[in-house]
Amino acid sequence: MSTPHKLADADNAANTGDKRTARRAGNRTRHGSGLTRALGYTALVVVALLYIYPFLIQLATSFKTDADATSHPLSLWPQHFTTAAFSRLAEADYPRWFANSVVVSLSVTAGRVFFDSLAGYALARLRFRGRSALFAAVIAVMAVPGVVLLIPKFLVLNQLGMYDSYSGMIVPLLADAAGVFIMKQFFESIPISVEEAARIDGASTFRIFWSVVLPMARPALITLTILSFQGSWNELPHFIVSRQSPDLNTLTTGVASLVSGQLGQGNQYPIKLAAALLMTIPVALVFFAFQRHFVRGGTDGATKG
Repeated sequence: MSTPHKLADADNAANTGDKRTARRAGNRTRHGSGLTRALGYTALVVVALLYIYPFLIQLATSFKTDADATSHPLSLWPQHFTTAAFSRLAEADYPRWFANSVVVSLSVTAGRVFFDSLAGYALARLRFRGRSALFAAVIAVMAVPGVVLLIPKFLVLNQLGMYDSYSGMIVPLLADAAGVFIMKQFFESIPISVEEAARIDGASTFRIFWSVVLPMARPALITLTILSFQGSWNELPHFIVSRQSPDLNTLTTGVASLVSGQLGQGNQYPIKLAAALLMTIPVALVFFAFQRHFVRGGTDGATKG
């Protein structure tokens, strides 16, 4: 065989060897990545089970008897299935607590969405003296622990004659610094040219805000709605200092009274966990229904600041 043919055969053999080596390397890489992915999913499942397990205990205990809950507190299956805990809640003041929570939460959510949006737009677009100082004050309020404001809240509500009333429970929660911050950051990510076009057409500032900018801020509005509803639904310290009458109990204050043994002697595990379970359902439904918008809204609101 001539020398050129020998060289060509050598090159072909080398190329074939390179391909085989590359194929084996690719197989090892895919095998390694597949193993890493499997280990990652396994870790996620384990962590998810750790978080879900307490909820499953809560669900199972809600359908247990008092004796069963005491004897087998960590069992995920009731030995004697019963709905007695839910029947006792229905006969107690739980429906009133639920209604009060709905009224307060919906009112607070609507107020926060409106007022936080107005304040966020003003800080993002309007030019006025002291705007930077005002925004710095909003950021500073976010750093103040809520418990520090409980006694001042009580004194102010008492002086204004709003103590032990729906207005005293609702009005102080109608705006919050975190909501203002979220809306300001999102409004700043909207191109100002859109507003300039509307202003050329003769639209007022509020008209631009209401008809042009606010519809574009839908992801941020959904994020704010979820956070506002969840926060007002789970609020406890403010409702403790703003009311005294049992008729104004919300779910948080009502369930707290159950923990103190209001409905009788014994541990009362089933009725306590049944009340907590029913209290959790509305917030969970709202979050799972809008979680895609919640994540997108949080991301969009952080694109510019």
